[in-house]
Amino acid sequence: MTDRNLVVFAALNGALAVVLGAFAAHGAGPQIKTPLTAGAHYQLAHAVFALACAVWTGGGRIARVAGWLGAAGGLVFSLSLAFIALLGLRAMGAVAPIGGMLMIAGWLCLAFAAFQGRRS
Repeated sequence: MTDRNLVVFAALNGALAVVLGAFAAHGAGPQIKTPLTAGAHYQLAHAVFALACAVWTGGGRIARVAGWLGAAGGLVFSLSLAFIALLGLRAMGAVAPIGGMLMIAGWLCLAFAAFQGRRS
């Protein structure tokens, strides 16, 4: 069963990633271009990851959890880099690894869901 809420969240994440990436490419100064671009890349990749988890009917609840972890992690990571770059909030450097850990947890959950599905 498709998780519609996760699809919506993934789609909004993807849209925000494109906005941040476009700003990085066309409006950002050279000193903030790299962190904005990196954040946008991770956020967009994990929006697609979340979408795949949301529509994979064989993954069950664990795959949906994986999607939420990946999408939330991509958002946290991307926004923390944006806050550092755009607002100079250096304290957000402590938040970025939380986003990274969420993304990693999402991938590990997806691997577990695939392993569980194969055994069934």
